[in-house]
Order: sequence, then C-alpha cells, then structure tokens
Amino acid sequence: MPLDQTPALHAPDLPPAARRGLCTDCGLSRMKNAADCGTACQFIAPDYPAAETRTHGRVRGPGDELFFGPYRAMYRARLKAPAPGAQWTGITTRIAERLLESGAVTAVLTMAPDPADKWRPVPVIVTRAEGMAAVRGMRMGTAPPARAAGHTRIAVIGIPCQVHALRMIEEKLGLERLYVIGTPCSDNTTTENFHRFLALLDERPESITYLEFRADYRVEIRHDDGRVRTIPFLMLPLSDLPADFFPLTCRTCVDYTNALADITVGYMAGTGEQWLLVRNARGEELLDLIRDDVVLEAPSSAGKRAAAVKGFAANTERAAGGLPLRRMPRFLRPLVAWLQPRIGPRGLEFARARLEMKAVETVLHLRRAHPRRLKRMVPAHVWKLVAPYGITPREGETPTTPSA
Repeated sequence: MPLDQTPALHAPDLPPAARRGLCTDCGLSRMKNAADCGTACQFIAPDYPAAETRTHGRVRGPGDELFFGPYRAMYRARLKAPAPGAQWTGITTRIAERLLESGAVTAVLTMAPDPADKWRPVPVIVTRAEGMAAVRGMRMGTAPPARAAGHTRIAVIGIPCQVHALRMIEEKLGLERLYVIGTPCSDNTTTENFHRFLALLDERPESITYLEFRADYRVEIRHDDGRVRTIPFLMLPLSDLPADFFPLTCRTCVDYTNALADITVGYMAGTGEQWLLVRNARGEELLDLIRDDVVLEAPSSAGKRAAAVKGFAANTERAAGGLPLRRMPRFLRPLVAWLQPRIGPRGLEFARARLEMKAVETVLHLRRAHPRRLKRMVPAHVWKLVAPYGITPREGETPTTPSA
C-alpha cells in the first residue's frame, strides 16, 4: 500500500537535497532556511557545550557523561509486552504512540520503510497512534525528516545528525511543544550498499526480514520462513566490502549517543535488552508515559576495554581510510568469537569501548582526509576520550580558545 494511503501516515514531497561535502542529508538543505546549514551542521563547527546547555541546562560532566552526554538516569530496559515487529521490544514506538494517544503532540516525524524496498527509509508524518505500527524496525540509508506541515506540537524520532540540526534551528521553528526521541547511530551506509552486504550473508538476501548488531558481539538475522541465525562479528565478510562502504560522515561522527535528544533509546549497554538514557525534564515526561509498561534495571558493566580499543586504533591506522579489519588468522577467529562475549567488555564497558573507538576513528580519518577540519569538528570531550591511547592534538588541531 502506498504510504499516503496508509491510515494516519503521510509521506510529504520534499525538494532535492543540496548536497555538500560531509553531508548526511539531515533535511536542513531541503528547507526554506537551507542557509542555516553553515551554523547548524554537525560536520562544520559544532559547539556541544553551548548546545547541551540550551537543551539540558548544563554541559556534560565527568565520568560516564564524558562518554554518553548529559543524563539524569540510565537504565537497562524492556517492554513487558514486546511490540510485534519492533527492532528490540518497541520502547521508542510505544513512547510515540502514547504521545499521540494523550494529545501531547499532534504529529510524530519519523521514518517508514519504502513500499518498494523494506530497507530504504522514507520520511513520514504520523498523526494517529495506530500509524506507528507501520514504522517499526530498522532501515539502512539516509533520508531527511519530514517537515512539520503546520503542526506546532510534535515529536521527532531521529539519529544524531538530524537531531543536532534540529536543535540548532529549534528556536526559529515557533513550536509550541517539541519532544526529541533519539536513537544512537554509528556506521550508516546507502541502501544499495546494505543490499550488497545482505547478499554476502545469505544466498537468498530477499528472505532477510531483520538484522541487528547486538552487544554480545554477534549479528542476529531473521528470515521470512522463521529461521533465526547469529553470526559473530569476527566471522562477518567485511573484507569483501568496498573501503568506502561506510561514508566519511559516519566515520567522523562525534555524537554516537544522540546527546542532544530528550531521551536516547539504544542497545549498546543493554546486555541483550535496550539501553535508555533520560537526559532532561522532557525525557522524564517521555519515560513517565510508559513507566507502567516497562521493566527498568540498572545497567551492568564487566570486562576491560583498553586492549580492544588499542587494537581498533592500530587497525584503523593501518587501513588508511578503509575498513579497520582485524588481521587475525582465520583458524583463531572462532575461538576469539567464543571468548569475546565472555571476557570482552560488556554492558557499560562495551558502550564506553564503542565511544572511544568512534572518537579514535574520528581523529584518524579527519587527519587523513580533512586535516583542516579537526580544529572545528572535534569537541574537547572527544580529545579526552582518545588521550588514554596516545592520541593528542597536534599543532593547529584545536581552536585557539577551545570550548570547555
């Protein structure tokens, strides 16, 4: 069924994007105020201390906030009754449903699957709670958020680059109410590249209905005939992918955890469940909407991350811009894949490891491809994350008076 004929769901027409270097098509270049890209883009000159202060009332503190951004509470979470077709248990979808049911918002801006390709994201406006069922699950590719189309009380479900641009222009939008539900993001790719990846995983890639990179070092794959498979990260056919499979924007992103959202719903520290970070008062409101429906626990932490991050840094430097593949004898991979979920970093330590890896990746790739951008693109907290691995700013890589 075409999206415009799906009840409570509308896919608006959008003008073409004005493509720029290091652009993820966050949607801003398609709007009337496209000139704001120069100050709103995450990949030009982000000022996270200022943005965090506007959004949360304060900057990130030391400890885990250095990694994950400001938060009031952090949980391992799951819905008591998982939503059919959800990527995990459906927390993000349920929050949005409750916002619409309660009348707190009149529209939710998010992504739905393209009717012609279930993996391709299409921007939509959802105006009734029942419409959220059509947007469950994961898509791979880039697409801009829909414009609010006259709605003044809205919720946005977005990835970090979209949320960053939204926060930078929020005061200009004249909204009566805005809730931002953020999902973490790391390495995106085009839908076409993703189909190529699926074809390496199965002889019938069209049968794959679900794919998730899990925090236990495995990829879970589900098929339309009910089969479920898991593949250890080390056994993935990454060496068969092109060096530019992941765009440079994703390899130089400094906001993996969506630090400017009101609430972040992801997986990294969830140890098999979802990972939920409540960041401000509106995030508390969002959690309160589903509090009776959700199981909340303290996140756990185990293992040590230093060796894994050092190995990643070395592989990234050797890759010279390509994928940081492990140079490990094939016969050892099954053994290491068995050991990783047992002795490797887990829970919060796994999340810290991924954040340090992303920070390392950002600095190394910018030094190679866009050295002049380091001074403006890399916030002070990212330099703190890479310092334990011997990566420090070189001359000209930080502002003269860097932000706190």
